Amino acid sequence: MAETDHQMDAGTGAATGADRPVVQLENVTRRFSDRPALDDISLQLGRGEIVGLIGRSGAGKSTLIRCLNGLDRPQGGRVVIDGTDISQLSEQALNPVRRRIGMIFQHFNLLSAKTVADNVALPLKIAGMPRPERMRRVMELLDLVGLADKAAAYPAQLSGGQKQRIGIARALAPKPLLLLSDEATSALDPETTQSILALLKDVNRQLDVTILMITHEMEVVRQIAHRVLVLDAGRIVEEGPVARVLASPQTETTRSLLRGLSPVLPGDLLALIRPQPGQGDQALIRVDVYGPDARRPLLAQIEAITGHPARLLHGGLNDVQGEPYGRLFLGLGSSDPAHVAAVAAQLKPQTTAIEVLGYVPANV
Repeated sequence: MAETDHQMDAGTGAATGADRPVVQLENVTRRFSDRPALDDISLQLGRGEIVGLIGRSGAGKSTLIRCLNGLDRPQGGRVVIDGTDISQLSEQALNPVRRRIGMIFQHFNLLSAKTVADNVALPLKIAGMPRPERMRRVMELLDLVGLADKAAAYPAQLSGGQKQRIGIARALAPKPLLLLSDEATSALDPETTQSILALLKDVNRQLDVTILMITHEMEVVRQIAHRVLVLDAGRIVEEGPVARVLASPQTETTRSLLRGLSPVLPGDLLALIRPQPGQGDQALIRVDVYGPDARRPLLAQIEAITGHPARLLHGGLNDVQGEPYGRLFLGLGSSDPAHVAAVAAQLKPQTTAIEVLGYVPANV
């Protein structure tokens, strides 16, 4: 990479090349009648990041995509793509910027009357690339997505996963800086979804392309993204590293979207919880952990405080992009209020959340 890619613009002090964000939204607002689809949104996407944008239907995800590729214009704020504010550009001026943005669609959007090779070549043909050059590029991309043998096939001859691989190859054809993935796996079965997510991770690693994954599935974000943005009613209500948000969601919207991913107490254990301790009971606590603290010997620490063996009753640890997180339901082995208070005080700095849920029999 050229040395100037990392320098500052001498006249403005603005970052250039690899130092500047690929995407920068500044106080973007888009309203339809009296309803805000996007409400004062600001965000940045860095070069080579995979960011998950998650929200319920109607949260504003589709409007955000349309603002990013210039199909919709915000009524307020700036949309900056690789240093260019596209908010007020003419259609003609937008075309070079759009070529730097690849789109991956939920329903593939392949042309049924064209071969696989011609589908992938389409954006290059529109851009005026000579046929020999564009066919070389097409075969490179088909090899990248593992479908070089399907160049002469037609979309009807492909499985859903193969069609999406062709869609990815087509999106990559003009060498985009940014890939927008709009619910790209929601029409696929779980096994095919895994293969598509693995391909996108590989594309990100090999090509250093920034990927914005728009989805309503937190599991997709968990598997692929470095960072997550939670959109609700046109506003970003939460953002951060995926593992941190999974470990300690701060809003009810995020908690709702996470249901099914975070461990919950099984019904038989839940039925045993009492608000006050009885004879032979122990305190039950919920501990959320993230990062290096997730690896600490919590059970040994609790036993050192209470003098009673502590046990993991439910939950466990997981991993996102090499960052551990988890939710643990622990029996303290003691119901002594002083022990419970001491455990909570000592563990609090090492956790993202800790809660005394009640008391259960010591022999569960």
